[in-house]
Amino acid sequence: MTVLRAGWVPGDAVRAAALVSVFVGTWRSGFVATALFLLVLGGSLVPRLVGTSAGLDVAYCGTLLFAAWAAQLDWYVAVGWLDVVVHAVATGLIAVVALRALRVWGVVGPARSRGEDAVLVVGTGATLAALWELGEWAGNALLDPRIQVGYPDTMGDLAAGLAGAAVAAVLAGRRA
Repeated sequence: MTVLRAGWVPGDAVRAAALVSVFVGTWRSGFVATALFLLVLGGSLVPRLVGTSAGLDVAYCGTLLFAAWAAQLDWYVAVGWLDVVVHAVATGLIAVVALRALRVWGVVGPARSRGEDAVLVVGTGATLAALWELGEWAGNALLDPRIQVGYPDTMGDLAAGLAGAAVAAVLAGRRA
């Protein structure tokens, strides 16, 4: 089941920027950028399909797009702490949107308690953070050695993702 709203919503502006980024990123940086921005574009469609609030939609899509451009422009190299902050924020937002999608698509039933939602958000965030780090490793090993990996980076990213998911679980619980 999809909850697609008719008409323009604010997140559509960010989705349009993600579409433009596919072409600009490809022109600027080649295949790896193409794959990255297509991932962002695809991910940015999820909140629209599952009917998230406008604020969550814009925050989620904007964070994904910012994270991708930060990687392409080497902002993570220039600003050491930025990678950890983006991992925390992105993982929290992705976990909340993913839980909404799982509910809308009937994979997960309605919550019986705030605690159940919190466990699902933290568990989803932790799982997705681990999968992202596996993807970074594979990208570095198979596609482009400029994709930054290493033990300290991976552990920091995983810790930040877990912390971001925990904060998102608390915030989502307060809004419920």
